[in-house]
Amino acid sequence: MVNEDPNQQEQNGTPAQDPALRVDHSASGHQSVSTHPSVSMHPSVSAHPSVSIHPAVSARPSSSAHPSMLAQSGGLARPSSSCPEDLSVIKVSKRRWVVVLLFSCYSMCNAFQWIQYGSINNIFMHFYGVSAFAIDWLSMCYMLTYIPLLLPVAWLLEKFGLRTIALTGSALNCLGAWVKLGSLKPHLFLVTVLGQIICSVAQVFILGMPSRIASVWFGANEVSTACSIAVFGNQLGIAIGFLVPPVLVPNIEDQDKLAYHISIMFYIIGGVATLLFILVIIVFKEKPKHPPSRAQSLSYALASPDASYLSSIVRLFRNLNFVLLVITYGLNAGAFYALSTLLNRMVILHYPGEEVNAGRIGLTIVIAGMLGAVISGIWLDRSKTYKETTLVVYIMTVVGMVVYTLTLNLGHLWVVFITAGTMGFFMTGYLPLGFEFAVELTYPESEGMSSGLLNVSAQVFGIIFTISQGQIIDNYGTMPGNIFLCVFLTLGAVLTAFIRADLRRQKANKETPENKLQEEGEEEEESNANKVPTIVSEEHF
Repeated sequence: MVNEDPNQQEQNGTPAQDPALRVDHSASGHQSVSTHPSVSMHPSVSAHPSVSIHPAVSARPSSSAHPSMLAQSGGLARPSSSCPEDLSVIKVSKRRWVVVLLFSCYSMCNAFQWIQYGSINNIFMHFYGVSAFAIDWLSMCYMLTYIPLLLPVAWLLEKFGLRTIALTGSALNCLGAWVKLGSLKPHLFLVTVLGQIICSVAQVFILGMPSRIASVWFGANEVSTACSIAVFGNQLGIAIGFLVPPVLVPNIEDQDKLAYHISIMFYIIGGVATLLFILVIIVFKEKPKHPPSRAQSLSYALASPDASYLSSIVRLFRNLNFVLLVITYGLNAGAFYALSTLLNRMVILHYPGEEVNAGRIGLTIVIAGMLGAVISGIWLDRSKTYKETTLVVYIMTVVGMVVYTLTLNLGHLWVVFITAGTMGFFMTGYLPLGFEFAVELTYPESEGMSSGLLNVSAQVFGIIFTISQGQIIDNYGTMPGNIFLCVFLTLGAVLTAFIRADLRRQKANKETPENKLQEEGEEEEESNANKVPTIVSEEHF
């Protein structure tokens, strides 16, 4: 039976509907009736979003709508009509800001634990009686752990979703923080290594999530800003990690007093990590009720439970523009990781006894980078100039690194603060640009996978650069070590110039399946009567 009751009730801004079949009375007086999936529809038949198909119909895209074909220049492939959400309604939820800020907070906590040893490298060397290289590995284990665990975690993200990944990441971060409290004796270095390894595993569940959260929760004109806010938390954690440890843990000889000061730092971070884990359990949701953008709506419609995971990876590596971005991102982020890990050592060599100012210089680098990241995100949302912005920021990173290298040994700390901050504005500000550019180049592939591959590249180059620069500094001094990074950053800027701006997600947001049908010959009158309505509003909690 067909439900033709004109007084049909509306719920949540969308018409209620019979689960099997629904009739829509369009403005032109025509009736749009859903059809059985086996019936072929003539191009002139309306594809109005109010048409529904029986829920039992599979949402698997046809071969002609393969994700890799979605954003071709000629238009969009037509997605499947069946999907658990009402894809005709585009809404953004107010909860999106709570979700991204909560993620940003536990990312901040994890990043603090990454750099808390490196920012007072000499003090932990003295406390545990180990070499500088051993303390460096407490930072590098974050990089090393990420490489083999990326693919399993990316698979878990696709299989179980954002909420499961958020719970796992915040739980491991909390566990690692409390394990470190068992390492407050000089002979328990291996316990602090274990705690740091647990935190490094948590990082795998955190580092690649900003672009995924932005795409799932935020509208087309907000995604870059949201991604910047998500990355902002990680950078803020690094900034606090440079600032707080030198203040909480002074450089003193008495081992018992030193253990007491270290315990204060470990207890604070353990308490914060526990609170954030509880908040994730209570607040963090999988996704909003309605897709926040056309691109996300199409992504849901094209999602296939039978899609090959490995084939997605193969498609990414066949995308030359993305491969170039993976290399250039790795060079930039790897240089940042090396600088962050070795900063305390470099500053102390030129300014002995300035552990606190070494931390403040690191803070300056990251705070300036956070400002650069937010400005870049807002600029991208307004201009959509991904290639141009990325290239300019990369070139300025090279310039900033050269100036920092030439001024580090002048004997004036205030000059180092200025040059380091200028370098950080561009170097750290580049990180969210890379995430968002990757999503544009690879849409509709998984944001978690594209971001994850960028991070793998960053970890690989980070380990190589940290070990190499550390050896160069020990044998030849800080300037040759920094020149080493300048060479590779210059290479990254050159390769960035060869990336073609194939902005697939932008095309998806501008084009709809109905536009495509019209281009293929749909009658103008019929198409005007049946265009997709885009409803942009804020859905309350």
